[in-house]
Amino acid sequence: MNPIIRKAKRSDVAAIFALIQELALYEKAPEQVTNTADQLAIDLFEKYRCEAIVAEKENQVVGFALYYTSYSTWKGACLYLEDFYVIESERQHGIGQLLFDSVLKTAKDRKVQRMDWQVLTWNEPAIRFYEKQKAILDPEWLNGRLFF
Repeated sequence: MNPIIRKAKRSDVAAIFALIQELALYEKAPEQVTNTADQLAIDLFEKYRCEAIVAEKENQVVGFALYYTSYSTWKGACLYLEDFYVIESERQHGIGQLLFDSVLKTAKDRKVQRMDWQVLTWNEPAIRFYEKQKAILDPEWLNGRLFF
């Protein structure tokens, strides 16, 4: 059965949050997840701070992408892909490509100037995926971050 890529619904929040926790485990940082499913629901469906799409296969959410509009003083409106993830058993079946293409289409439809994301330097499968997309992986910029 082919996966369906669709806009996330409130009823998907628990599944999306479980995938977020699985992603954090994959990235060797599960203790860093301080968000909650309840807050995610508020941010997605009440405050509209971000948006998400899901990949659904046989009535199960097997992947997601979460993104939001960002802004560049040099370029204008941009789209930031915060995370996208596919469960391990469904990788190598094109689901990641479908999710990425859907986010890319959203960026183009909104006529943003660029799409941004981050990838960990050790995540070779993700790096290879982005290289296949002809993405620029810029080693020049350092990430700055403050926690509150």
